[in-house]
Amino acid sequence: MPQGSRASRVGDQIRAELAELLTREVHDPGIGFLTITHVKVSPDLQQARVFYTTIGDAKARKDSAKALQRATPFLRRHVGRRLQLKRVPELTWMFDESVEKNDRIEQILQGLSTEPKGEPSLPEPGKDNRDVDDPGPNE
Repeated sequence: MPQGSRASRVGDQIRAELAELLTREVHDPGIGFLTITHVKVSPDLQQARVFYTTIGDAKARKDSAKALQRATPFLRRHVGRRLQLKRVPELTWMFDESVEKNDRIEQILQGLSTEPKGEPSLPEPGKDNRDVDDPGPNE
């Protein structure tokens, strides 16, 4: 038996079933390109927060949220049938901001790596590179 709490195992099963249902059964064009990142289920298995991401701008994100709300009763009914739970958790849809934050951090790191580095220049061989005001050790 896999390690972990029952809530996390049920969450993983719900995520897998929702992903399959959204790709094969739900034909709402408002959903668009959607990825379910994870599902967090309460310890009493009564509530499930479904975190998702979408491709597109704010309008596409808003359309996806509305389409998911419309499809929630259908999805909940089918998840209940497939998982055979005594009580099917209420599905709450939440946009996963962590993916956008990770992308922003990645962009910042890429910007840092492409900036020219201020490496110190090496002295040319055979040339006296001392400053005029620096008399040197022997003088």
